[in-house]
Amino acid sequence: MKRIFRDALLSGVLYLAPLALMFLTFRLTGQRPWLHPHDYALSFQAPAFVEAVFKNLATWGLPAIMVVLGIFEFAFGLYERKWTRNERFLDIVCFVAPKVVIRPLLTLTTLWLLPLVLPGLKGVFAWVPFWWGFLIIAVADDLTQYWYHRLHHQVPFLWRFHRTHHSAPYMGMAMASRQNVIYTIFFSQTYLTAALVYLGLGYPALFVGGIKSLITLSAHSSLPWDKPFYRYKALRPVAWVLERLISTPATHQAHHADTTGDGVGHYKGNFGNMFFIWDVIFGTGIITRRYPQSFGIKHYQEEEWYVQFLWPLFKSKKAGSELAAGGPEVGGE
Repeated sequence: MKRIFRDALLSGVLYLAPLALMFLTFRLTGQRPWLHPHDYALSFQAPAFVEAVFKNLATWGLPAIMVVLGIFEFAFGLYERKWTRNERFLDIVCFVAPKVVIRPLLTLTTLWLLPLVLPGLKGVFAWVPFWWGFLIIAVADDLTQYWYHRLHHQVPFLWRFHRTHHSAPYMGMAMASRQNVIYTIFFSQTYLTAALVYLGLGYPALFVGGIKSLITLSAHSSLPWDKPFYRYKALRPVAWVLERLISTPATHQAHHADTTGDGVGHYKGNFGNMFFIWDVIFGTGIITRRYPQSFGIKHYQEEEWYVQFLWPLFKSKKAGSELAAGGPEVGGE
């Protein structure tokens, strides 16, 4: 608990750092954009085709990418016959339900409530220049998700709400969206994005969300796109920066390994989603440039797909399971 408290204090500094840098820059340059918000609202406008790409990513683009990569992975046998009927049902439901029902409903509800909770604040931060808005949102969004993820591993009570994501005995697009419904409902990014749109920061939030989604999806892929950066000497300096800045297949697959005994797996760390740098700062990450041989949970009993998705509304019939009635909060190895 002492370490979590210490890291939480440091996080407070990290949250405030982009804001402090922005206002320091304004002071040094004599800028006062909040006095003339309309002059700064469109201080950056991406080329139309780039803007269209990110808008499409936010709707049908990312699901389409996931489906295509998933088919490619499956065609090359990358699931190694581990995609059983139960696993397929779970992955498909976790892929479809949040995108079609849960997140749209939560977003609409949030946008309906915001004018009631924060009346008169619509567009209040529209004066924030694009790149400062991008930096502020990227830090706030991903650092919050780092803590959301980390606490679900370090607080026993929370583990079972995140366990579904780790039960998959494989890596790939099929399991990238695999989460318990409660974990999905309380996922901060859904509400944060809606609030940012209401407050006038929707444009930088669009780009942060798109880039973050591409990074997290590629980190879950079974295709090791980062391997050439380790293999070729000329690219190793780039690899050194890359693997400390963002999540890569090597660092994130280590988080999904079913053991820590091989010197590669590190499911007790490597919590970063878009940015791996949080793990570097808080000392929760390891970098090996290697890939685990097996994934999932050693004591996984392949609990019923509907239980993994809807626990604790439904309980597993598997005796001794973490998801069974009276089961342990955290199962044994």
